[in-house]
Amino acid sequence: MKTIVVISRDVSLVEMARSTCGCEESVVAFDTVQSALDYIYNAIPNLLVIDMLSADLLSVRLLNTLKSDPIFSQLPVIAIIDDDSGILNWDEIIVEDFVRKRDLLNDLKMRLNLCLARSERIVEINPLTRLPGNISINKQIQERIDRNIDFALAYADLDNFKPFNDAYGFSRGDDVIKMSARIILNIVKNGQGVGSFVGHIGGDDLVFIVDRATVETISQEIIDSFDRIIPTFYDPEDRRKGHIESVDRQGAKRTFPIMTISIGITFSRPNRFTHYGQITQMAADLKKQAKRYHGSCYRIDKRLPS
Repeated sequence: MKTIVVISRDVSLVEMARSTCGCEESVVAFDTVQSALDYIYNAIPNLLVIDMLSADLLSVRLLNTLKSDPIFSQLPVIAIIDDDSGILNWDEIIVEDFVRKRDLLNDLKMRLNLCLARSERIVEINPLTRLPGNISINKQIQERIDRNIDFALAYADLDNFKPFNDAYGFSRGDDVIKMSARIILNIVKNGQGVGSFVGHIGGDDLVFIVDRATVETISQEIIDSFDRIIPTFYDPEDRRKGHIESVDRQGAKRTFPIMTISIGITFSRPNRFTHYGQITQMAADLKKQAKRYHGSCYRIDKRLPS
């Protein structure tokens, strides 16, 4: 089901949005952008509708900050504006479309459908987690390399995910991936609100970019949260036993422990790398090293002086 976030203090406008949407869309309402941020970070909705008639300067500033973040840059936003106001200054507010209040009844449904259809054509958004995909990941890394920025790249992967997926089915497996993405996104954004990035390579592989000074703290918080939450995705009996019975990649039956998360971390300093492929391969190799250890852990590139 698609999720539409409506930000307005006008109850009648919110109800109009609810009645306009069909059974395939869920409408979640907030008074201000500030009150909606936690939900947006957790759920990453399909569309955002903001009532500019009741928005203050803080809401506009927060919206622009949200849209300037590469993780949320492709989140479509529709602005509702006054009947008599001029066209919005697109340099002052970052939105994709607008509807005048007098046209809401006739045009809102069409605008919603158009924005949703347009966003679905943007293949760079992973449809499961709503996070940027490989092209955006590579672009974010290369831009930092080209600008000689010192940063940490972390590559996260779930251990024993495939046996879990085979045993419990794709639906529960998708829920685990979504949960993992939300944990990483929330902790990264709480730990470093500006200059960070989270992307979804595909499957159960995710990456995040943060400053070198914060990467270990953030990685440990991700591990702690994942280990605390992941047992709840198992049936009580399997949770009690601490393992499940499934098949390995060769088709042989065996037992697999509760899922863990492995993170490989490497660093880019000025002139260390010239291409995103170099640093991503190094992070992937360190992730493989982390997977050799029992339990959730992270492994760091030790080839740089501290």
